[in-house]
Amino acid sequence: MPMTAGDVMSRRVVRAKPDDTLPQVAKLMATNDISALPVCDDSGTPIGMISEGDLLHSFGKRHGLRRSWWLSVLADSDRLTQLLADHVRSDRRCARDLMTTPVVSVSRSTGIGAIAGLLLRHHIKRVPVVDNGKIVGIVSRADITYALAQHPEALNDERHTRRRGGDSPLG
Repeated sequence: MPMTAGDVMSRRVVRAKPDDTLPQVAKLMATNDISALPVCDDSGTPIGMISEGDLLHSFGKRHGLRRSWWLSVLADSDRLTQLLADHVRSDRRCARDLMTTPVVSVSRSTGIGAIAGLLLRHHIKRVPVVDNGKIVGIVSRADITYALAQHPEALNDERHTRRRGGDSPLG
């Protein structure tokens, strides 16, 4: 039987609100040890995704840092860490200003092969799982990797389903 989003998703989803400040978003990520989260409206509908990269992109641009600027933080941690902390605290934008839209999402019944295809096609690392327009979970690359390590036959099941007319992107 093909493995689906409902089988592998994380059910505890940390969310940001559109008006959360960047320090609030950064704190949510840090305290929950996550690198991105959905931005949801008051009804729980995902309207965007925000990641560490979204938070830090403007910092790198402001300071003329190259793409792998975070390596500089490791090499010269005191100076750049303080600059980064000051930047996040002083940036007056909120989650809605930096979030990525539109949200790429899946349903509980989406196969993990199809999810992997979405992640690759959209250059993303996670997708919200939505049921009746509300977020009910999230599937990350790590969730898929773990599931396949535990059940390597899952992709074979999905390929077999596709040959019979399913919608998996795997060939």
